[in-house]
Amino acid sequence: MRAITDDNAHLAPQVAVQNISWKSDGFSVQGWLIGPRSTVPGKKYPMIVQVHGGPAAAAAPRYISPGEQGNPLVRELVEKGYFVFLPNPRGSFGQGQDFAMANRRDFGGGDLRDILAGVDAAAAASPVDTSRLGLMGHSYGGFMTMWGVTHSQRFKAAVAGAGIANWISYYGQNGIDQWMIPFFGASAYDDPAIYRQLSPIESIKAARTPTLVYVGERDVECPPAQSMEFWHGLKAMGVPTSLVIYEGEGHGIGEPEHQQDLRKRTIEWFGRYLAD
Repeated sequence: MRAITDDNAHLAPQVAVQNISWKSDGFSVQGWLIGPRSTVPGKKYPMIVQVHGGPAAAAAPRYISPGEQGNPLVRELVEKGYFVFLPNPRGSFGQGQDFAMANRRDFGGGDLRDILAGVDAAAAASPVDTSRLGLMGHSYGGFMTMWGVTHSQRFKAAVAGAGIANWISYYGQNGIDQWMIPFFGASAYDDPAIYRQLSPIESIKAARTPTLVYVGERDVECPPAQSMEFWHGLKAMGVPTSLVIYEGEGHGIGEPEHQQDLRKRTIEWFGRYLAD
């Protein structure tokens, strides 16, 4: 390939990135570790794990720019002294059909094991303080955040966006339920056991991680009731939590003032629980 323009030559790099690879249950798994361009020798840094949506999708390279474009949340987290890890566990695109299908009827099982193994791989490759880990994600990433805090004590703070707490109730609430049949093998009415088994709310009593929950008021894909149910469960367990419902928003948070508010809340939430 040959560059045909230098229009972007003035855009300086904002972050450093490493391509991290590791083994998990016989799978070869990959993710991206984003961090500061220079680190202080001997210093350990907190790390946020950001799980992609989908469920079948992938975290891919993209330019992180100054200003409001190009993933400003990741850039601001790095500026605040965090590493940000973007894993591509089983179920992700990029490694063929078998890998993309490997989390069917197992949401939160093997994919969470892949992510936790990836955390260890990232920590081996960089100065990460594994006692100060955060977890966040939106849509499927929001579900994985809810699942993660009810199935692991490794994370000290979490931000769950547009997540799914209860697959049974979700089946009757969302506007796109046909996507679930290939992933679960049957409808929630024909095989309710697997839907319950994979629902974070079923394990809510194990939750200990302070979790910020947010969702769009008009989200049809992951309706607000799911976030409300998880928030209610956390409150009932005495876990620090906060719920934000963004007025007029759908599945994505699109209004600039809402994006800025969410970014501010996210950074403050992690700062509260992951500080030195």
